[in-house]
Amino acid sequence: MTAIPDSLARLVQGLESPELPAAFTDRTFDFAELGTAREAAVMVLLSALPDVVLIERAATLRKHAGQVAFPGGAVDPGDADPVAAALRETWEEIGLEPDRIGVLGRLPSAKIPVSRFHVHGVVGWWDGQGGLRIDPAEVASVRRAPVSDLVAPENRTTWRHLPSGRTGPGFSYDDLYVWGFTAYVLDAVLTAGGWQRPWDESRVVDVPARFMR
Repeated sequence: MTAIPDSLARLVQGLESPELPAAFTDRTFDFAELGTAREAAVMVLLSALPDVVLIERAATLRKHAGQVAFPGGAVDPGDADPVAAALRETWEEIGLEPDRIGVLGRLPSAKIPVSRFHVHGVVGWWDGQGGLRIDPAEVASVRRAPVSDLVAPENRTTWRHLPSGRTGPGFSYDDLYVWGFTAYVLDAVLTAGGWQRPWDESRVVDVPARFMR
């Protein structure tokens, strides 16, 4: 990879900040100890524009079908570590070769009760050139969401999950709605990169049914 773009330099510093673990914990679910949980990894992938790669999960998947997510999945026995798993899953799901991704840093891990995964967030960047190839068995679509759109106050709401009553920071992009763990991670990354803008956290919306499966 070439040198890290200037547009991502502050993000690298933010990922190394000692304040990040506390800030990230403040944005994640309040959960009890899961006991045994499978290891998983996701790739938060940015280009120099900057924009963020988001996927819409296939409607046929057993868990989290149709939800907006980052490329990622379970850590396999052949993976050296969560970073290797995130790189492999990104190649499998959206066709971006591992040698085209530069790793910028990692986020604090989190345990997700609904899927019983211990998830490691890896932050990477790519040159943004060329198309991406999806695996239709896992991915319905792939989007490149400009950071400027994600942080626009009119695209920010507090989501409310009606069955549980949980709330958290949400994002609207195009026809997608980002909520749950993905939104917490995205919120933390945007904060680390210094891109956040003030928004009305009192504007609450119920998670659209399309993204509740």
